[in-house]
Amino acid sequence: MTSSNPLLQSYDLPPFSSIRAEHVKPAIEQVLADSRAALAQLLDNPPTQWTWANLIEPLDDMGEKLGRAWSPVSHLNAVLNSADLRDAYNSCLPLLSEFSTEMGQNQKLFAAYQQLSEGEAFAQLDQAQQTIIEHALRDFRLSGIALPAEQQKRYGELQMRLSELQSKFSNQLMDATQAWTKHITDAAQLDGLPDSALAQAKQAAEAKELDGWLITLEFPSYYAVMTYARDRALREELYTAYCTRASEVGPQAGENDNGPLITEILTLRQELAELLGFANYAELSLATKMAESTDQVVSFLRDLGTRSKNFAGQDLAALREFAAQQGCNDLQSWDVGFYSEQLQQHRYAVSQEELKPYFPVNTVLTGMFSVVERLYGIQLREVSEFDRWHKDARLFEVMEQGEVIGQFFLDLYARSNKRGGAWMDGCRDRRLLPSGEVQRPIAYLVCNFTPAIGDKPALLTHDEVTTLFHEFGHGLHHLLTRVDYPSASGINGVAWDAVELPSQFMENWCWEPEGLALISGHYESGEPLPQDLLDKMLAARNFQSGMGMLRQVELSLFDFLLHLRETPDQTVQQVLDQVRAEVSVFPPPAFNRFQNGFGHIFAGGYAAGYYSYKWAEVLSADAFSRFEEEGVLNTDTGKAFRDNILARGGSREPMELFVAFRGREPSIDALLRHSGLTGEAA
Repeated sequence: MTSSNPLLQSYDLPPFSSIRAEHVKPAIEQVLADSRAALAQLLDNPPTQWTWANLIEPLDDMGEKLGRAWSPVSHLNAVLNSADLRDAYNSCLPLLSEFSTEMGQNQKLFAAYQQLSEGEAFAQLDQAQQTIIEHALRDFRLSGIALPAEQQKRYGELQMRLSELQSKFSNQLMDATQAWTKHITDAAQLDGLPDSALAQAKQAAEAKELDGWLITLEFPSYYAVMTYARDRALREELYTAYCTRASEVGPQAGENDNGPLITEILTLRQELAELLGFANYAELSLATKMAESTDQVVSFLRDLGTRSKNFAGQDLAALREFAAQQGCNDLQSWDVGFYSEQLQQHRYAVSQEELKPYFPVNTVLTGMFSVVERLYGIQLREVSEFDRWHKDARLFEVMEQGEVIGQFFLDLYARSNKRGGAWMDGCRDRRLLPSGEVQRPIAYLVCNFTPAIGDKPALLTHDEVTTLFHEFGHGLHHLLTRVDYPSASGINGVAWDAVELPSQFMENWCWEPEGLALISGHYESGEPLPQDLLDKMLAARNFQSGMGMLRQVELSLFDFLLHLRETPDQTVQQVLDQVRAEVSVFPPPAFNRFQNGFGHIFAGGYAAGYYSYKWAEVLSADAFSRFEEEGVLNTDTGKAFRDNILARGGSREPMELFVAFRGREPSIDALLRHSGLTGEAA
């Protein structure tokens, strides 16, 4: 198997078309066996003095080989999921978790790091290298290095089980999303849907050999119905199906129920935290973050909630009044999207649908590239020939002074067997190889936009444009790093509550006239976004921003208080209800099971860290305020941002990097100003 297994071969770009489910487990088993043997050889013959070259570089080699085998598998599991691949992927999770625990609890390895940190060689290392070693020692302690053997064993069991549960949560959510569809043959039921959404629904029906239209719970389909369908009963039906996915209630009650998984995940996280000497998982989460204490996070969120609540109340009152004028006197959760869109059109005479013709995907990409080319002195070009996992996958090179410094894959459209949402993931890290050559970083950028229909190109809503810029910001953080060591290059080693800074920062150019001029142009005529539409769009920027801010505070506070466990006997639903009672102005119906689909915290890396979005938004808004002062396409300011933030990765503490760029610590003022939440709510 070794000789023919593509995951064990040396490659520049992953050989996606050659990878089969049967390759996965043998490859991971082989790489882990090789890693264990290499580690034993390294540690059983210790040198007189550990150095970067004889300790860290061999470990980086091991990490590189494991990443090359696992990264494409993890990616394919997310974007081209199948029963066989899912089984193969899941079969490796316990193996990887076990290996990670072994590494984190290896006393000889810990001793080697300690000796290196205390020896003369440490003083000769650069700042990035010193930070990597300091973080490694911290992570050893967080892996239970100081625990008695029995507790170390329990730590390993907890990590392995959590890994399995989180994967199962994600799979059950995907299965629940795909299990529900609504076949419609009466066009009147879809009155109000734009042509593009109708065409997409018709295409979905044809793919199943059905006549009429097929509505699904994939986000583009769900969003279109909730925003535009005049049929209130249809909206209610779809809302109910969507917000009860993977739960014990709703049309799929009890199927793929994530409720029991959530309970077990939270119980095991609490046990893990206590094992490591923390009062709760929220404290453990902050051990590697920028925020200094649980009190600081809770106070930050509650302060944002307090500042936003009057504005949100004003937003809701206006929405209720408008809906009543349209004949809806009992506004419900399934009405909010529809009447919000109607009110926005009434107030500003602009809608996402009206804007779409001006945001064809290739125009947006070309314009987005122009923005970063001006800011950061790079060039981007597409590569046509490469090994794809799907016909829609694209590949681009990032160039500087004629040299390729990184590459990224792009997979933009929603489809079956693809995880929902949008994300950036590392395919390969930048690294200075022992040969002196620099290994170029590679990123995956994945979204779930509505694909092209018929002979029209894919047209993006402005919300989707913003999502694309957000993920590209993460990508630039990964690709423009100048750190030569994988543990701190790109987003590696960056505190989780600072990692959203470059992504949210990029979103600003979607709202600046100078940026919009570059990323928009009518898909037929090429005409720029008309001034009146631009003015309306900018005027509508902070439409319902109070409600939007409170929604994010609600999610963040729910996540954090859930893991803080101030009242341990509270159920998950009771915590969520308590948070909603405190911050929400429009709580959803009792049957809503939002938490059962909250993959960020139960299947992703945001547990007791969802607050990071708002925390980093304070940083990004304040960082952008320097561009507002000096010019939004100012190359000198762009260079300063690249040099101090994007290039530095996890080589220094995020607050130091922010101060180096901004000249001071961050202020919340810019975020409130950008969100229209300054002054008194009327």
